[in-house]
Amino acid sequence: MPIVRDAAYAVFQHFGVDALFGNPGSTELPMLQAMPSDIAYVLGLNEAVVVAMADGYAQATGRPALVNLHSAAGTGNGLGSLFTAYRGGAPLVITAGQQARSLLPRDPFLGAERATEFPRPYVKWAAEPLRAQDVPAALIRAFHIALTPPTGPVFVSIPVDDWDRDCPMPTLPFLSLTSFPDPAGITKIAGMLDNATRPALVLGAGIARCGAWDQAIALAEKTGADVWVAPLTGREVFPENHARFAGFLPGYEERLVALLNGYDMVLVAGAPAFTWHAEGRASAWPQGTAMALLSDDPQHLAILPRGTGVLGDVRGGLLALVEQVRQREGPVSTARHPIPLPARALSPAHVMARVAALRPDRAIIVEEAPTARDAMHDHLPVTQVGGFYTTPAGGLGYGLPAAIGIARARPGNKVICLLGDGSSMYTSQGLWSAADQQADVSFIILNNGGYAALNNFARRFGLNELPGTTIAGIDFLALAESHGVPGRRVVAVEELDPALAWSFQTSGPTLLEVRVI
Repeated sequence: MPIVRDAAYAVFQHFGVDALFGNPGSTELPMLQAMPSDIAYVLGLNEAVVVAMADGYAQATGRPALVNLHSAAGTGNGLGSLFTAYRGGAPLVITAGQQARSLLPRDPFLGAERATEFPRPYVKWAAEPLRAQDVPAALIRAFHIALTPPTGPVFVSIPVDDWDRDCPMPTLPFLSLTSFPDPAGITKIAGMLDNATRPALVLGAGIARCGAWDQAIALAEKTGADVWVAPLTGREVFPENHARFAGFLPGYEERLVALLNGYDMVLVAGAPAFTWHAEGRASAWPQGTAMALLSDDPQHLAILPRGTGVLGDVRGGLLALVEQVRQREGPVSTARHPIPLPARALSPAHVMARVAALRPDRAIIVEEAPTARDAMHDHLPVTQVGGFYTTPAGGLGYGLPAAIGIARARPGNKVICLLGDGSSMYTSQGLWSAADQQADVSFIILNNGGYAALNNFARRFGLNELPGTTIAGIDFLALAESHGVPGRRVVAVEELDPALAWSFQTSGPTLLEVRVI
């Protein structure tokens, strides 16, 4: 009869795990004994870094990522990144150490009281098996739940003395977890598109998660529909240099409704309708505009305010729509106007334009620079599948470590990680992991000396001055070099291109601090 540890590693290998992301503690040490040689231990210096690295890795590979946290304290440290993973649909299987079962009735040091409740509601499922021999079966269930659409993180608390206990080896089943949309619903949406004079597609991150990039392009080209990116989308969904691409919808109701006014049919795919950033003026949905929604997330259908909703695999649904709708030509999208190149100055817009001009082929963009997002949309188009990642939840600290996980998943691609100076400090310990793994990441910090995005957002609430938004005195080069990452500082516009060329041509991690105006 095997022991729990051996059975657990058999489960991990069955589901294609080749890395364990963690920051070890005493209640996890027995798990780490006799790790198989084909599973690497990826160390992060705190749990927020660990979870975000695993998130990036899972998103970029399309496979589940395994995370190990240290009891309640480590789980607490990782909760911000766990919230982001939950909102982004990252299939993470998180194990957390628990004190020995014999000590739990006596409130021991490092004991996690009600361990399964702590990460909720930002996991799809949480369990602490009642017996040691049930741990492998719980892990199998965890992987299945994490991988069932809509994908997301799960959590298993495992007492420290379970790993060396005897257990039966459970059967390792193969399950097909994708469910095809109702054909009648697809036929109805196809009819709505055929009857529309001017249709639009609104695409969300579900497109990237199910691999529907090509199907979205095919549907847009066959129907002549304009394509918009859904509000606050964290992944690439459509080539932004395509003639049918219209632009990015805002998370403000009155502005979004105005942009969609004039379309007589809107199909939302892989996103809710819609994600709002702040309360706005109530805006009436354009008269005569029909809506349909296709998603693998039942919550998206539950909050659908109007129209037709169809539940199921987005890729399969789009493929069926391409086969059913009639071919027609649509004019080149007039929604997105040509944007002139910015003035030659150290502005976010100029930096984005130069990154676009100098980036290596197949480079992947990871962004967490909220102040520069509009400039990125205007001057740094995402044109390839798997080419873009950003936080889907609004919390900071995702970008830097996620870029490291993405680089591990995509070793043939340079990763360009665009960070604000405030964003970069949330998980700066990740620089050590980047150096340790020799992750091929160009970190670019756009330093404007504060939380400028928050100051901009404050104006929506009528606030002219906001405390706690000035950041000064941080030496980003010293910070990077202390973690083993070489860096350069750019303070003049003529220094930008040589610095970008150096960073993009260097193998392994580098950091540029750009003093933007």
